[in-house]
This record gives sequence, C-alpha cells and structure tokens, in this order.
Amino acid sequence: MNRNLAKRKRAERRFRFYGIGAILFGFACLLILFSDIIGKGHGAFFQTQIQLQVRFNAQQLQITDPTSKTQLDNANYDAVIENALLRDNGALLDAELPALEKRHLLSLVSTGAVYSLKTVLKNAPETLNQTVSIWLTADDDVDNYVKSIGRDGQGFSGRLSLQQQKWVERWVENGQVRQTFNTTFFTEGDSREPEQAGIRSALMGSLYMLLVTIGLSFPIGISAAVYLEEYAPRNRLTDFIEVNINNLAAVPSIIFGLLGLAIFIGFFDMPRSIPLVGGLVLTLMTLPTIIISSRAAIKAVPSSIRDAAFGLGASKMQVVLHHVVPLAMPGMLTGAIIGFAQALGETAPLLMIGMVAFIVDVPADLLDPSSALPVQIFLWADSPERAFIERTSAAIMVLLAFLITMNGLAVWLRHRLGRGQ
Repeated sequence: MNRNLAKRKRAERRFRFYGIGAILFGFACLLILFSDIIGKGHGAFFQTQIQLQVRFNAQQLQITDPTSKTQLDNANYDAVIENALLRDNGALLDAELPALEKRHLLSLVSTGAVYSLKTVLKNAPETLNQTVSIWLTADDDVDNYVKSIGRDGQGFSGRLSLQQQKWVERWVENGQVRQTFNTTFFTEGDSREPEQAGIRSALMGSLYMLLVTIGLSFPIGISAAVYLEEYAPRNRLTDFIEVNINNLAAVPSIIFGLLGLAIFIGFFDMPRSIPLVGGLVLTLMTLPTIIISSRAAIKAVPSSIRDAAFGLGASKMQVVLHHVVPLAMPGMLTGAIIGFAQALGETAPLLMIGMVAFIVDVPADLLDPSSALPVQIFLWADSPERAFIERTSAAIMVLLAFLITMNGLAVWLRHRLGRGQ
C-alpha cells in the first residue's frame, strides 16, 4: 500500500509538473510572438522629418493670389522643395548637380511633402515670397536608414546611394533630422508610399462592419437561443436545426465569404467592398457562436427560478424576460463579445466579397468602399518595401489591442453583471 501510495503521489506530481510546463510553454510562445511583433512594429509609430529652409517663391510656385484655392492646388511645390534642397546642400557642391543627382536629392523627401507646403501657405498667405523653416516628412528609405543608424554611425542603406547616405548623415550631424510621433499612421488612409500610409480607412471600415454585426447578430442570436431553449418543441425538426447550428460553428470562415458573394452580391446585386456587405457576412459567421453560447447560459439558469416565478403567477413570457434572460445575460454577453472579437480579426470572408481593393479614401457611411484592418495587414505584408514591414507589425499591434480590449470587456461584464445579481 505504501509503495502504491508513493507511486500515485509521484504520478500526481508529474501531472502537475506537466500542466505547469504547458502553461509556461504557452506564455513563452506568446512572449516570443509579442516581442517579435513589437520589435518590428514600434518604429512605425515614429516618422523621420528633415528641416529645410523653404522659400515660397511666387514665380516658381506660379501663384499670384495665395488665397486662391485653384492656384494653391496647382502650384509647383516640387520646384520649391528642389531649390531648398539644393541650397541646403550647397556646401557639398562644387558645381551644379546633374539631373540624375537632382532627382536623387529630391527623392530623399516624401512626395507628400507638397501637401505640407500647401497647408503652410494656406494657413499663412503672408509667407509668399518669404523663407520659412519647415520640417518635411522624409522618404521611407531615409526613415529606415535613420532608424537603423548604430553606434558606428552606419545604418541600413537599402536603396540609398553613397551620395544620398552622405547627404542624410550631414543632416543628422547638423541636427536637421528628428523623429516625431507618426500621426499619419492614424489619420490617413492607405498609400503606395509607406511614409504616407495609414490605417484610418481600414479602422473605419472595421468599425462600420462591427456595428452592422452587433446590430444584427446579437438580437437575432439571443432570440433564436431563447426560442430553442424555452419555446421550441422537442421533435426532429428542432434536432435538425440544433445539429446544423453546431455544424455551422465549425465551418471555415471562407465558406461564409462564398455564401455572402453568392447571396448579397450575386443575388441581391449589392456593391462589392462596402462595410454593409462585410457586416452581413460577419453576422452569418458570428450567429452560430452567439446562439450556442446563449443557449448554454440559459441552460445554466436554475430551474427553481422558473418554478418560483410560475408559482407566483407569472406568465411564460414574464418568466423568460424578467428572470431567465437577465440571469443568463452575463454568459450571453461574454459569448457575443468573443464572437465579435473573432469577427473583427477575420480576413478570408472579406477577401471573397472584394474588400481587398486598394482604398485610399476614408469611408463616410456603410455604403462607401472601404477596407478592413485584417485585410490592410494582408495587403501590407505582401508589399516589397521594407518600411511596410513596420507598418504591418504596427497594424497587428493595433488589432491585438482591440481584441484584448474586447475580451477584457467580456470578462469585466461577466463579473460586473454577476455581482449585480
């Protein structure tokens, strides 16, 4: 007996050790994953800028009236930026630069810098024919080079020539380069230029789709769960419905994308790549999860609650609405929020309904073309530019933050409503 007892205790200790080891292994994998994502993506939240002395020459800009919107829109800002760069690097130049080197010099500044000049001139028309010190957004190659400069003073050159590296190094030595918070990443839509690319369009598209999903799947899912648990008769039809709901919860998400493509776009002729269609597809995908979790929460309500309510003369509807549903609501909300978080991270069904399109403009409503945050990550991950690696990881960080927040909200609501009861 003593030997058997000692053997069982050793087996129990091994089992506990295996369990603790499995938990630690899972935490280690998460730590490695998060460290890799954060290590690659934290740089995207900062943008390199170059300080230049820009002279708003009216003749070069071809502007006679700085208050004219048409003239501001059509002004030749590139010529002003080129002259500012040439004057700034005059100490390095013995003669006039060849055309090719001029293009190389101009390419160090982002193509979106013209919008910064336009904004300055629009807000302060008196700067026309004056010289102003302006911080302009650097090109993504310059951004990568500056961020990767080590103790040896060398950085990742990438596509920069030796001459371009010398120009950037001189700016760094003169204090004409700085790192600022990248507001463009959160305020602008997608772009083919990494330094101008942002996630606002994708965020708004995901938000609109999530609103449609919540507005449809939650009431429909709760109603279906209440009917199946409290009102539906037990027969073959009910069993058939329950089996199919359980099967739909395990169907790959891309199948729902094909269903949405066939029904909403093919049959109802709805436009592609709009949040309304995306929300409807995600509603179909989320409904089985909400129904199953809601039914489990309703089953967990003690039957004594129902018996007591019936004993006091309550009707069936009063029992369900006043007692069963409020007591089951914490479990319902938990399952629903987890289902919404899953829908927020889905990519495959959205690809099937055309939300993989290159969308620059921010959608204003449910019928404007838009992208979604998971799809935006998919598009950036396939881009060849090195700077998009940072943007991809940063977008993943934003998506993970939303998912963690939603799951934390589910846990908080469960405890909050549970204590209230």
